[in-house]
Formats: sequence, C-alpha cells, structure tokens
Amino acid sequence: MSNQTEAIPAELSIKAAIAADASTRFSFERTLLSHERTLMAWIRTAASLITFGFTIYKFFQLEIGASVHPRTHQVIGPREYAMIMIAIGLLALLIATIQNYQYRHNLRKQHLEVPLSLSSLVGGLVSALGLFSMLAAIFRW
Repeated sequence: MSNQTEAIPAELSIKAAIAADASTRFSFERTLLSHERTLMAWIRTAASLITFGFTIYKFFQLEIGASVHPRTHQVIGPREYAMIMIAIGLLALLIATIQNYQYRHNLRKQHLEVPLSLSSLVGGLVSALGLFSMLAAIFRW
C-alpha cells in the first residue's frame, strides 16, 4: 500500500510540472503577442501621421496651383507642415521598432524560441511609404 500512495504524489508532481511548463509557455506567448500588438498600434499611428501629412501636402499643392491670387508669406506653409507630420510619423515608427527589437532581444535571452516578427516587416513597409512621401514633399513631386 505504501508504494501506491507514494506513486500518486509523484504522478501529481509530474502533472503539476507539465501544467506549470504549459502555464509558463502561455505566459511567454501572451507577452510576445502583447509586444506585437503594441508595435502594430504604433504602426497604425505612424501610418496615419504619414498619410495625413502627405494628403495635406497634395491637397494644398493642388489648391495653391489652382488659386488665382498668390498667398501671402506664412510662418509655416502646408508643405512644411506636411513634412513635419511625415517626419513625426517616421520618428515614432523608428522608436517603436527599436523598442520592439529590445523587447524581443530580452525575450530571446530568456527563451530560445522567439519567432520572427511579421509586425516588423509591416513596419518596414510603412517606413518605405513614409520615406517616399517625405521625398515627394522635399523634391515637390
């Protein structure tokens, strides 16, 4: 009888270890996904700033081109405002990408398996869009 009672706690400790390991793995997955969500939120914000700035630039470029009366000198014009908006979007995206890289690097130190981030790929594509928009505003394309 004593062997049977000793086997039950050993079996329970194996199940508890498996449950703890699964709990740790799920906690790691939640942390990883929360970092992905944060980066995606920053990507949305940066894309909004970039597209809003580019839209302002193009709208006022067309409006000023169609205007009969030339505008008076302004402290900051639509082109400068658009470039500032695009630059803020690019800077926010750069900072968020660096922060996400640091988080993922710290997780790699703790766990060996950290999958590639698709959010970082999307962030790179949005950065390319932002750089193109900035060049279009600078060179007046």
